[in-house]
Amino acid sequence: MSRVGIEPISLPSGVDASLCAGSISVKGPKGNLDVAFDPSQIAIEHDDITVQVNRLDETKSARSLHGLVRSLVANAVAGVTAGFEKRLDVYGVGFRADVQGKRLTLEIGYSHSVVYEAPEGVDIATEDPQGGAQARIVVSGIDKQKVGQTAADIRSKRKPEPYKGKGIRYQDEVIYFKAGKTAVA
Repeated sequence: MSRVGIEPISLPSGVDASLCAGSISVKGPKGNLDVAFDPSQIAIEHDDITVQVNRLDETKSARSLHGLVRSLVANAVAGVTAGFEKRLDVYGVGFRADVQGKRLTLEIGYSHSVVYEAPEGVDIATEDPQGGAQARIVVSGIDKQKVGQTAADIRSKRKPEPYKGKGIRYQDEVIYFKAGKTAVA
């Protein structure tokens, strides 16, 4: 049995789940999300307070989908109640980040500004950090995959370099610095 898949998902108050053919729709205070699944291998049962994911057979694909579908439904429930967020720090002299609406403008050491347009359902904001960072970018939304992919796209615009640490990194990311060249006498 899947250790993840057999756990029931509790629905907080204000969250409703409805089952359609091949998908479950989770509706909460922050919005609604749909999670698709294969009805020939996975069965979902729900009542007012819990959602239970079961597999219909013991094939390898059904076993692998069991825990995955349960995690996706649990992430959807968490997203419509509390949401998800990722924080990115911008390090470097003269590096800046500015948000206007859904458009993020980055000044990250190139000869031009880098403009990133946020996808639908994802909000981007900036705040002043404590510490050595010049700016902090906050990516938030209800879909965990979209929030993580957006944060990864922004980070890929200027990954942190290993000598001085300049670039865009996650708030809790650890950069392992390399030693620079030493002068030979």
